[in-house]
Amino acid sequence: MKKILFVLGGLILVIASGFQVYNSSADETKQSEGENSVIYLDAASFKEKVFNYETNKEWKYEGEVPAILDFYADWCGPCKMLSPVLDKIQKEYNGKVQIYKIDTDDEKELAATFGIRSLPTIVFVPLKGDPQAAMGYRSQSDLETMISEILQVEK
Repeated sequence: MKKILFVLGGLILVIASGFQVYNSSADETKQSEGENSVIYLDAASFKEKVFNYETNKEWKYEGEVPAILDFYADWCGPCKMLSPVLDKIQKEYNGKVQIYKIDTDDEKELAATFGIRSLPTIVFVPLKGDPQAAMGYRSQSDLETMISEILQVEK
C-alpha cells in the first residue's frame, strides 16, 4: 500500500511539474519582446507603447515605427489563420513595422475602449495620422498593400 501511494505521489509530482514547465514556456513565448518579434500587449503596456487613452483625449501614437494591432481571441478560427501571416510580416519588414497582439478575452477593457466587435480586427497605426481598421482575415499580399498605402512602409 505504501509503495502504491509513493508511486502515485511521484506520478502526481511529475505531472504537476510538467504542467508548470509547459505554462512557463507558454507565458515566456506570449510575453517575448525580442528584437523583430510580435509583441503581446496588456492594457498597461498598450498605454505605454501605443496610446495612453486615459491621459490623452486626441490620438497620439507612442511608438517609433508604424504598427499593426491585431485584436484576436484564441478561439477565433480566422485569428488563428492570421497569426502566422503576421509573424512572417514582422520578420520580413525587419524593424520597419511593429506588430502588437491584443487578446480580447484577456483585455476586455481595450476591446471595449476601441469598439472591437469583430475578430480579427487589424488596426494600422501610422507614425502620423489616424489609425485605420480592417476586419476579418487578410492575406499576406492584402496586408502588404495596406502596409504600403496606410503605413507608407516598403519592405
